[in-house]
Amino acid sequence: MAQKSKNEASETLSLYKDMLLIRRFEEKAGQLYGMGLIGGFCHLYIGQEAVVVGLEAAARKGDQRITSYRDHGHMLACGMEPNGVMAELTGRIDGYSKGKGGSMHMFSREKDFYGGHGIVAAQVPIGAGLAFSNMYKNNTNISFTYFGDGAANQGQVYETFNMASLWKLPIIFIIENNQYAMGTSISRSSSTPDLYTRGAAFGIPGELVNGMDVLAVKEAGLKAAKHCRAGKGPYILEMKTYRYRGHSMSDPARYRTRQEVNKVKDEQDPIDLIKQMLLKKKYSTEEKLKELDQEIKQLITQAADFAQQSPEPDENELWTDIYQGEAL
Repeated sequence: MAQKSKNEASETLSLYKDMLLIRRFEEKAGQLYGMGLIGGFCHLYIGQEAVVVGLEAAARKGDQRITSYRDHGHMLACGMEPNGVMAELTGRIDGYSKGKGGSMHMFSREKDFYGGHGIVAAQVPIGAGLAFSNMYKNNTNISFTYFGDGAANQGQVYETFNMASLWKLPIIFIIENNQYAMGTSISRSSSTPDLYTRGAAFGIPGELVNGMDVLAVKEAGLKAAKHCRAGKGPYILEMKTYRYRGHSMSDPARYRTRQEVNKVKDEQDPIDLIKQMLLKKKYSTEEKLKELDQEIKQLITQAADFAQQSPEPDENELWTDIYQGEAL
């Protein structure tokens, strides 16, 4: 019993640490963007940390993950280094895509991270392609395919649902429902309040999950993964979550009230919820958690320094990593 409690304490603390790492990284990215050190678009994951951390806890080595442009959290959760992610954000050669992908387009074959994608819902059929590869190779790996509530209205999502169901592909469709598609409330953009039910027409089971509770996310992820690994085909998880910042750094988010945002922060913040659990069960102390926060802040500061010291790509990099088809 004592060993079980010890394992639970260690696991819970690990989930807290992973979420806090994403939160502090995104806060620093927001600062660097404000200083003009990050160009282009930048979509922060603050508030949604429990989704990807909980699902990564349900993943196995060899599983793939693919997502949209709000992707920094997914990279960190699957084990990509803060130095490399921050260097990519600032367009430096030591970034994961040699400074050419920026915030929305970086990849890591080593970590089976197949990218953030800038076109809404474009990653969904690619995620099915990854799942098809797993089926073809007859392994037990799963494709974790993330997309938002706005992307859930795109036609290619339903084409993918159909193919995935027909071929019983091992894919978990994760709808990160953060309540707003850019600036449009889900109540104004969806004719059905529960997005997970949209798989019913294709025979795909699904469920609604509290995406602010990392333990609930992990439990749902394990259930969905078991379904997929058993050869039963795809599964849909709708994660009810919330983003604290605007759609991107250029969005002042005037379509919602400050009171609404503060209410979610006060009552449902995913990091505060797991912190209270750690303290209540005496898995840690306030002092130790403060020390952990300071360690993570120092790690992120070092990543920001590393990124700024990394050189910009050489001009010749403009001509590398380009696919060129044969002329007809």
